[in-house]
Amino acid sequence: MDITLILFLILAVTAVATGLGLLLSRSAIYAALFLVLNFATVAVFYLVLGAPFVAMAQVTVYAGAIMVLFLFVIMLLGTEKLPKGTVLRWQRPLAIVAAAVLLAEAGYLLLERVRSTALLSLPSAEVNSMDSLRQMAMMLFNQYLLPFEVTSILLLVAMVGAIVLTKQEKGEPA
Repeated sequence: MDITLILFLILAVTAVATGLGLLLSRSAIYAALFLVLNFATVAVFYLVLGAPFVAMAQVTVYAGAIMVLFLFVIMLLGTEKLPKGTVLRWQRPLAIVAAAVLLAEAGYLLLERVRSTALLSLPSAEVNSMDSLRQMAMMLFNQYLLPFEVTSILLLVAMVGAIVLTKQEKGEPA
């Protein structure tokens, strides 16, 4: 076993553990923090795969901006603690079937990877050069500027909507 495989296994266990922590947490704040840890783990995956730009975008956009928005909405709405919910009869069997399908697919992919003789290699140095990053930045800010601006406006509208929904009038009990 080489160091890359050991690092992958550690990251995989961390990603699964933070995903389970996210799903099983009764506190919305803790769930959001588990999601931040999961985003950071995915960013390290990108670094191991030789994609530092995507890793930094992952940390900046998801672990930074989106999670700040999530935490802001959670605090503003006051839903730090989730109430006990009622479980519908069809939810548990559906979850068991979905988990079994996911485990079968993961097992199949692992077996295929073990049987495969193809070697995975890191991308070449010219892919991660400043020129390719500059070209990507120019494309993002020229061709895809409108989708970025629309996304920022949607996030702003969501934040203003959360403030309006939770605004208390003067004299109303909290």
